[in-house]
Amino acid sequence: MLIFKNFDFEIFKKSSYFAAFIQITIMSILVSNVSKVYGTQYALNNVSFEVQKGEIVGFLGPNGAGKSTMMKIITCFIPPTKGDVSVCGFDIWNDSIEVRKRIGYLSESNPLYHDMYVREFLEFIAGIHQIKNIQKRIEEVIGMTRLEIEQHKKIGTLSRGYRQRVGLAQALIHDPEVLILDEPTTGLDPNQLVEFRELIRECGKKKTVLLSTHIMQEVEAMCNRVIIINKGNIVADNSMQELKEKVTSFKKTKQEPSMEDVFHFLTKG
Repeated sequence: MLIFKNFDFEIFKKSSYFAAFIQITIMSILVSNVSKVYGTQYALNNVSFEVQKGEIVGFLGPNGAGKSTMMKIITCFIPPTKGDVSVCGFDIWNDSIEVRKRIGYLSESNPLYHDMYVREFLEFIAGIHQIKNIQKRIEEVIGMTRLEIEQHKKIGTLSRGYRQRVGLAQALIHDPEVLILDEPTTGLDPNQLVEFRELIRECGKKKTVLLSTHIMQEVEAMCNRVIIINKGNIVADNSMQELKEKVTSFKKTKQEPSMEDVFHFLTKG
């Protein structure tokens, strides 16, 4: 046990170190002044935002706005041109392995080994993460993602919707603190959408979720907060009700706008 002599906690609380300590403690994702430049084009332009523990945040924007680029930077898939990102207190520049351990990532393209069987693939991913009780954990994620019937089939024979479930299962296999989901409901039928939304809400009780989607009903059904990015810039970071009130006030109308109206107004207006 460490004992600090002459340590004045009141002075520490007033210092910048204490503020930084509290910020790191409560923030699952902290993005600070991130830019990504390809040639002369800015995919991201000085982007900053925070996601607290236990939040389900919708990350929205038109195609090409910079959503996938930002998610790839958070997950250490690509580096930013400048800026800083930390996940659960670990920095992407100096602690990238620790960052990856704490993230479950389902990318937009959902790369899978189509010649592997579902269960075989999950065993492979669990081995990469060095999970101790592999079979028990595989049973848990197969149950969570409703893959029981498909678990002994080759991934290449599955429907697109079930392949999305396999992608989600691999993102959950190591029980990460943060889930990054890029267009995760692509190809799901209406029944699967309902089940998926319920699963994300359950995950949100214990994990932090950053969710990219173009389906506004999903945002309203699952998210606590919305971040909207357009042409590499953050144009909104509010609760859905706050966004609707802002648009209503600007348009000077009494009719509450839908999230589709809000999205269109902020990205086209």
